[in-house]
Amino acid sequence: MSEPVALDGTGLTLERFLEVVRGGRPVALAAAARERMRTSRAVVEAAVARGEAVYGVTTGFGALSTVPIPPDGVRELQTSLVRSHASGTGPPLAPEVVRGLLLCRANSLARGMSGIRPELVDLLLAFLDRGLTPWIPEQGSVGASGDLAPLAHLALAAMGEGTFAEGSPPAPVPAAAVLAREGLRPAALEAKEGVALLNGTALMAAYLALGVADARRLLEAGTVAAALAVEALLGTPEAFDDRLGEARNAPDERRVASALRALLDGSELAVRRTEWSGQDPYTIRCLPQVLGAVETALGFAGGLAGRELNAVTDNPLVFGPGEFVSGGNFHGQPLAFGLDALALAVQYVAGFSERRVSRLLHPALNRGLPAFLAPKPGISSGLMVPQYVAASLVNESATLVHPASATSLPTSADQEDYVSMGAWAGAKLRRVLENARKVVAIEWIVAGQALELRRPRHGGRGSEAALRALRVRVRPWTDDRSLTPDLERVAAAIASGELVAEVRRDVAF
Repeated sequence: MSEPVALDGTGLTLERFLEVVRGGRPVALAAAARERMRTSRAVVEAAVARGEAVYGVTTGFGALSTVPIPPDGVRELQTSLVRSHASGTGPPLAPEVVRGLLLCRANSLARGMSGIRPELVDLLLAFLDRGLTPWIPEQGSVGASGDLAPLAHLALAAMGEGTFAEGSPPAPVPAAAVLAREGLRPAALEAKEGVALLNGTALMAAYLALGVADARRLLEAGTVAAALAVEALLGTPEAFDDRLGEARNAPDERRVASALRALLDGSELAVRRTEWSGQDPYTIRCLPQVLGAVETALGFAGGLAGRELNAVTDNPLVFGPGEFVSGGNFHGQPLAFGLDALALAVQYVAGFSERRVSRLLHPALNRGLPAFLAPKPGISSGLMVPQYVAASLVNESATLVHPASATSLPTSADQEDYVSMGAWAGAKLRRVLENARKVVAIEWIVAGQALELRRPRHGGRGSEAALRALRVRVRPWTDDRSLTPDLERVAAAIASGELVAEVRRDVAF
């Protein structure tokens, strides 16, 4: 992990992204990328010297793109752009989101098609390696012409005029003081460098890459929690027969069914019934189909993220000597679509989970377990209210999964007449993920308690491993207490992947 990731604009994988953003792996600009950047920089400087009209270099921006900029105003154009666009609002982005944004922007510029000096990328990488977090407000991007406002706050900090977030809770510290303390020289922007820093999808790409990783962990944890519930509700594994998925030509359905079979292997509870007693409810019987759909959405969003991590998304791009091509690679519509789809998929996990929690606690539906799994029903409320909490979280997320990208408001005097709103799609995805983790944590806790009430019969190897992992963090429900500390602890272990990793030590699924 100590060997730096060499950024060249083409080889950043999701795994490496996470190693840098969450693991602190160092980064460096690849030698070949440095040379390409110098070559494209020379093209920009030659165009300025010739007085050629190049968007954002010798012209204004957006609706002002027809306004020519004289040679003595080229540098001022770039700094004015950064200052005017650094107008975001709201709380600061989470540090890991800022780190993701930094890495995405640096890697895009490293392709050598943006016409900026390598020294600017070196400065961004120094922020990453030293754990410096520019203060970037969460709100203000419409996700087209890039994440302009957030990236402008990044550029402002690089210029020594913005702020960095330090401490917990974070407080803004003047960028000039932070750069001086770190021995870093503030960036003095040259022609095209301001627009190259701002004109990109780095925030949306960071949201999507982090969201894919977090949704993968959620799906895995949700599958384990579901297996626990299947055991506790005496479900039949018949619905997880591989031949069903084969008949539907559904590889993702088959993957989920395979995981459930592995988790339930050896169970004395989830067994095929010898006599007909009706069918299990959808939230058990249709687990492969619904969680398989989540798997499909993850594949879609993961493919988008993998491509965008190595995308060049500013404007115009340099394709050769004297060849500038102006287009719309900065438009965030693909990312917004992926973020919105991922949020909806995450809601499937939470919604399905909450319904099983309700069934586990319902005396008419839980197949002989005490009402609310209470040790003394009536005197004790048992786990009644955690289901309320799960229901409230699912309801909150139901309002959040309305697609941000379904509505556009034009900007820049209608020059930017249809924008993606992808930044908001990413911000709300994080809240939906947080809610879903807590719902799945509630199911893990409730189903674990129910499984113990089925003793002396035991569950499958995976379910018993899941119960052991739970009991490291949560004691059995023998009397009423606040579940909040337990819930937060389990949700954190789901977010980190620790809980599922402990199950996987005993069962491969």
